[in-house]
Amino acid sequence: MQPGTLYIVATPIGNLGDLSPRALEVLSRVDVIAAEDTRHSRPLLTHFGIDRPLLAVHEHNEAQAATQLIQRLRKGESIALISDAGTPLISDPGYVLVQAARDAGINVVPVPGPSALICALSAAGLPTDRFRFEGFLPRKGPARRARLTALARDPVTLVFYESSHRIEASITDMAETLGGERRAVIARELTKTFEQFACRTLAQLPDWLAADARHLKGEFVVMVGGAAMDAETPTVDAETGRVLSLLLRELPAGRAASLAAQITGCPRRLLYARAQALAGDGH
Repeated sequence: MQPGTLYIVATPIGNLGDLSPRALEVLSRVDVIAAEDTRHSRPLLTHFGIDRPLLAVHEHNEAQAATQLIQRLRKGESIALISDAGTPLISDPGYVLVQAARDAGINVVPVPGPSALICALSAAGLPTDRFRFEGFLPRKGPARRARLTALARDPVTLVFYESSHRIEASITDMAETLGGERRAVIARELTKTFEQFACRTLAQLPDWLAADARHLKGEFVVMVGGAAMDAETPTVDAETGRVLSLLLRELPAGRAASLAAQITGCPRRLLYARAQALAGDGH
């Protein structure tokens, strides 16, 4: 243990047995633990017999808390930053504090461990030599579909976090924008009692979600295979684009894309992506 050091400590995402001996030692010996939600973290610390002062650092107070914590670090105190679960800063608060510590010349030490992102990827059966982590998609449908459309031609595995409230809508939007034939994996409740992986195509996953109410519970990591790298991949030519533009004057994007596909023979997913792009440009 080093005085005046900020430790970034990974904690279990479910199974408490995943807390590393090093993480346990650091959390037991620091002067203060900065937690995303002290109410959530206290039972975890109590389970391991850790009795250290807790300070809340979340998205609403991070800037103010960072100033206070930097002052304490400069005085020689050691501080551990933890999130509600997993590795801090991965779709969680902490960036402001770590940047401030770096700017102040304070030593920042990672204590690695569980991460839902890496845990899910390691068991998904999708390519992992390259992947793109998008975190949580936008909450509202139009913004979510626009973001997915922007990713539609990315050839690497796509990884998303999603909540139980939006998992059905997000999977439906993925099938619409990325293509229902894409291989995808839903990982839910990782390392917990009811851990589950569903490996299907995007078009099949809505039926899997609807088949059992339990499939809609918990925390989700969604992984989607990348776009095929094919020189023969069709494109939207000028005449097809004109047909689509005319249909968009009277119809929603999904319906216009379907009709344009029937008229021109161009794949619907390409037309839907073009329709979303046109909508984003104000057409």
